[in-house]
Amino acid sequence: MDTSWINNSPYLVAFLTGLFGGAHCVGMCGGIVGILSLSQQPSTKKTTFLQQLPILLGYNIGRIASYVTAGAIVATLGASLIDLTGLDHTKKILALIAAFFMLLLGLYLAGLWNALSKVESAGATLWKRIEPLSRRFIPVNTVQRAIPLGFLWGWLPCGLVYTILIMTLSAGSAVEGALLMLAFGLGTLPNLLAMGVIATRLTKWTRNPKVRLLAGLLVIVMAVITLLRVF
Repeated sequence: MDTSWINNSPYLVAFLTGLFGGAHCVGMCGGIVGILSLSQQPSTKKTTFLQQLPILLGYNIGRIASYVTAGAIVATLGASLIDLTGLDHTKKILALIAAFFMLLLGLYLAGLWNALSKVESAGATLWKRIEPLSRRFIPVNTVQRAIPLGFLWGWLPCGLVYTILIMTLSAGSAVEGALLMLAFGLGTLPNLLAMGVIATRLTKWTRNPKVRLLAGLLVIVMAVITLLRVF
C-alpha cells in the first residue's frame, strides 16, 4: 500500500482530529456558545440564525486566533530544542510523543480511559488568571466583544487542543506550528457553529456513547497515521 501521502498529511490529521473531536468541543465550549446565543435575544425563529451568525463567527475567529498564537509559540520552542540538541532523532521523538497523546485523546473521547483529563487540569492555573478577563466582554452583543472573548476562551484547558499543540513541537517553525493549529481550529469550526443554532439537539447527539466511541476511534486512526509519518 502506498503511504507516501502520509508524509504530507499533518494538516489533514490536525483538521480531522478537530472535526472528529467535535463531541469534546461541544462539551467544553457549549456553555459559552449558549451565552452568545442568549445575549442576542432573537425576536423570531426566522431571524435566529442570521442574528447569531456574526457573533458566532466573531467568537470563533478569536478562538482560532488563540490556537494559531499558541501553535506559533510552541513550535518555536520545539524548533529551538531541535537546534540545541543537534540530534536528527529529536524531531522523531517529539512526533512520537504527539502520536502517544493523540492515542490518549482517542481513548478519552471514546470514554475508554480518562488519563488525558489530568493533562487538562494542568492548565487550570493559567485559566484561573485568564477567565476573569473574559467577563468584561459579556453580554456578547457585538462582534467587537465576541472576538476578544473568543481569543480568551481559546485558552480554556482542553486535552484536544493540548494534543495538537504537542504535535506542533515537531512542526519545525513558528509558521508551520501556526498553520497546523489553524487547520485544527477550522476542523472544530463546524461543530461549534452548529452548536449555536441547534444547541440542544447537538449536545444530546454528542453525548451519545456510540457517537463518542466513533469519534474516539477515528482520532486513534489519526494517531496511527501520525506514527506512520514518523517511520
